[in-house]
Amino acid sequence: MKQKVVLAFSGGLDTSYCAKYLDEECGLEVYSAIVQTGGFSATELQRIEEKAYRLGVVKHVVLDDTPAYYQQCIRYMIYGNVLRNNTYPLSVSAERVFQALAIVRYAKEIGADFIAHGSTGAGNDQVRFDLVFQIAAPHIGIITPIRDRRLSREAEIEYLQARGVEGDWIKAQYSINQGIWGTSVGGKETLTSHLPLPEAAFPSQLTATEPREIELTFAKGEVVALDGDSTGGPVGVIQRLIELASAYAIGRDIHVGDTIIGIKGRVGFEAPASLIIIKGHHALEKHVLTKWQTYWKEQLGNWYGMLLHEGQYLDPVMRNIEAFLTDTQENVSGTVRVRLAPYQFQVLGIQSPHDLMASKFGSYGEMNNAWTGDDVKGFTKIISNQLKIYYQVNDKTEL
Repeated sequence: MKQKVVLAFSGGLDTSYCAKYLDEECGLEVYSAIVQTGGFSATELQRIEEKAYRLGVVKHVVLDDTPAYYQQCIRYMIYGNVLRNNTYPLSVSAERVFQALAIVRYAKEIGADFIAHGSTGAGNDQVRFDLVFQIAAPHIGIITPIRDRRLSREAEIEYLQARGVEGDWIKAQYSINQGIWGTSVGGKETLTSHLPLPEAAFPSQLTATEPREIELTFAKGEVVALDGDSTGGPVGVIQRLIELASAYAIGRDIHVGDTIIGIKGRVGFEAPASLIIIKGHHALEKHVLTKWQTYWKEQLGNWYGMLLHEGQYLDPVMRNIEAFLTDTQENVSGTVRVRLAPYQFQVLGIQSPHDLMASKFGSYGEMNNAWTGDDVKGFTKIISNQLKIYYQVNDKTEL
């Protein structure tokens, strides 16, 4: 009997090569699997399945992991207001861990001997996939034909054409990785440090020009409704917000950061829903959290995003951070109004029963109701003691 391999399959050139190579050169039974994390339409999934069977796989499956991806990752990125380098919502990098975990579960289910993926040796994804596979399935071998054979795109095309595989192998001008939390866009411009991506490079084009106000409802940190519509829960809200906000061409930017393998990377992205939700959530938190809750959330949110980016999702410290982030969301409930306009959005304001701008205590810069001027004089005198001692002891009288 042939040994079994589960191939993480996207239908692109690299994984198409892998499907043929694993069958003909390695003599393996190839089971292809694509993991749905919110980035593929039904039509796209059907097209990918048809391609897999044309390549000769024994079986192809779609593994829908979108609900788990939201519950076990996206909501914590919202709780932590996670934007890598204050810019990128980790749209693609976060997905890879969950895609890898779904592949492992399927490989164990069918008793596979190997897992394969089509990553090259030049990017982050090879580390993310390998790391999860080694931890979650140490008894299953890992095969990476593109990386190990250091294949050029031309060599892959020649191999497939020699075996009668038809396809449009002309490389698209821009590489697109689409998911529920955002879409990455790579092209010749992102290989430079100075060129912007052109308008045509982004998958969503401007079609809405009339400004519009929307209302997001949050319950204990989770976005649960858009304009009062809670259909489909948080995932449904995110999907509807993507459709609505992408028409305004909102959420475009270019992220520059450090890759796992130590080089700088630059990538464009389009993430309308994630940026609006994170900024709206952050605005609500400013009103309902204490100063020190806000401070420590920012520190741990940054750590969570960094570890997630580097594929360290399975480290138990991530569960510790998630527990902290969840606990901080007890009072993060209310509504946030947002104004959408072409290429931009603006958070207008919030309403919450937990709003700490309670007027009975005073209005900033206007009126104090819970203290007197003498209280402030005494407080200021005490709080200045340490600095007064420092300047006197060190004879720093000239400022």
